[in-house]
Amino acid sequence: MTHDTSRRWQMLVIALVIGYLIWLLSPVLMPFAVAAMLAYLGDPLANRLQRLGMSRAWAASVVFLVLLLVLVGVLLLLIPLISRQIENLIENLPRYSQWAQQTAWPWVQQKLHLDPRMFDSDQLLVAFKAHMGSIGDFATTVVGKVSRSGMDIVLWMTNLVLIPVVAFYLLRDWHRLVGTIDRMLPRWIEPTIAHLAHESDKVLGAFVRGQLLVMLALGIFYGAGLTLVGLSVGLLIGIVAGLLSFVPYLGFIVGFGAAIIAVLVQYGDWSHVLLICGVFAVGQLLEGYVLVPRLVGGKIGLHPVAVIFAVLAGGYLFGFLGVLLALPAASVIVVLLRYLLERYRLSELYTEEGPEDPALSGQTEVEVDVTVRNVGDTATESALKPGKVDPKAP
Repeated sequence: MTHDTSRRWQMLVIALVIGYLIWLLSPVLMPFAVAAMLAYLGDPLANRLQRLGMSRAWAASVVFLVLLLVLVGVLLLLIPLISRQIENLIENLPRYSQWAQQTAWPWVQQKLHLDPRMFDSDQLLVAFKAHMGSIGDFATTVVGKVSRSGMDIVLWMTNLVLIPVVAFYLLRDWHRLVGTIDRMLPRWIEPTIAHLAHESDKVLGAFVRGQLLVMLALGIFYGAGLTLVGLSVGLLIGIVAGLLSFVPYLGFIVGFGAAIIAVLVQYGDWSHVLLICGVFAVGQLLEGYVLVPRLVGGKIGLHPVAVIFAVLAGGYLFGFLGVLLALPAASVIVVLLRYLLERYRLSELYTEEGPEDPALSGQTEVEVDVTVRNVGDTATESALKPGKVDPKAP
């Protein structure tokens, strides 16, 4: 084993150990991951304040205060609006149930030729009453488990308090931490890591900041558009559609489906349905041709299928933390894959030319001796060339 091969194996082992530790500690990494994202988002503004003459500590304090005020302002603005929307939704639940029972289910039954008893509300009510006992036992079990998990609630609250504290310290010492990591890297690989980190920073900057702005803009547009149409829960549906828009088409599908159901229950006419279709059609055009090209750009290179896979894989491996970090991690992986593809194209494995394959050259004809027996069991031997068939063969 050469020295270069040995070094690569050592780096691979170190990377696997770090990945295993991250997977092992994923349940407690949530506040640190969220804090790191906040610090990353605030670092450019802190750098600008530093260039204006502020110390890093004062710049971090100002940025942290701005982020905190923005967060508190958004919560104070959205919580009353969302609470009213949820109250409105709860009040209209009987209307949704009546619409589903009298309009939607009979239509589905007629189109799909289903058994009418499948949607019999009386049978559903009887089945529900029959299982009330098991539901009650399940609820008792859940309540008992929740009451016994007071420590989990305390841990959750502790994590909530930890996020701003850790974010402030990470923001204040961001460049110091990056410099420490740079000094710990082996010198032979440091230029490559620095190049990949720079490329990843450009991709993440385009993605994280741009995608947050896209989600905010779509949430405002859908909420305002559905409210102007006259939908009573339009703001709630618009906010949900905007928040889910980080997964391609998920926000559109969920928001459009919920808005269609809500407008059919509230109005029941085709004119309002067409208005809902118009709002979401304009929203898709706005996202595809204005918001994403201007705010996110074309530097990500993530196919929609890759985005969906990244979110599902991150959630399966790391839970909510994986969902939160799936797309940023996928963006960095794209940078690494581009680098590995370039290395492959420069390697001998790709550039070295081998001998010509005689089977593909078309210049060498190999004669094959084939023994053919006729009906009279008389053996005749003939030399057949490739692509030719003996006409006397049975």
